[in-house]
Amino acid sequence: MKTYLTRWLAAATLALTGLTFPVQAQQALVAGRDYSLIEPAQLTDNPQKIGVTEYFSYACPHCNVLNPSLTRWAAKLPADVEFKRVPVSFSPFYQLMAKLFYTLDALGELPRLDTAAFAAIHEKGLKLIDEKSIQAWAVAQGIEAKKFSVAFNSFGVTGDTKRAEQLTKNGKIQGVPAIVVDGRYLVIGKDIKSPDELLILADKVIAKARYERSQK
Repeated sequence: MKTYLTRWLAAATLALTGLTFPVQAQQALVAGRDYSLIEPAQLTDNPQKIGVTEYFSYACPHCNVLNPSLTRWAAKLPADVEFKRVPVSFSPFYQLMAKLFYTLDALGELPRLDTAAFAAIHEKGLKLIDEKSIQAWAVAQGIEAKKFSVAFNSFGVTGDTKRAEQLTKNGKIQGVPAIVVDGRYLVIGKDIKSPDELLILADKVIAKARYERSQK
């Protein structure tokens, strides 16, 4: 009887711990240190899921450092989370990189060449400063020149780039990489010292958003 009672109490304690953990996790987060509110909150692509957006640029050295960890992290996100990336256009160079991102996406080459685009700039030191140099890089990766040029200058890629600019403006994104959760929380992490720590913090903010959704 004692053994059974002990096991029952242990199971009950574990269940209660699971119920209270989301509240404890929220209390551990500090507004202004771990996250900031985006007001007004931005609409996400799928209201049924917790939207997580990374604002980034191929030109950003910090985005380059984060990218390997972020790629692994994004691949393991729970089913109730929807992840996407938005390239920023803070400068003409960043705008070119945004067009490169959407061009690769339009051509179905993003999975193959996303990491290569970072490496071209930050490891190989290539000067991808205009359409000509970007196209030359793409051709070296096995993409036909005319096919790349048509996509790069297409209405779809131009429209995607403009929409990305508007999303960046609406979200009040001032620097990259930036991770936004549920259109409401910009992950800050003032005490963060590594990409993995930033993503652990993002997980906590996602848990906060999930708990708040469950209370509605």
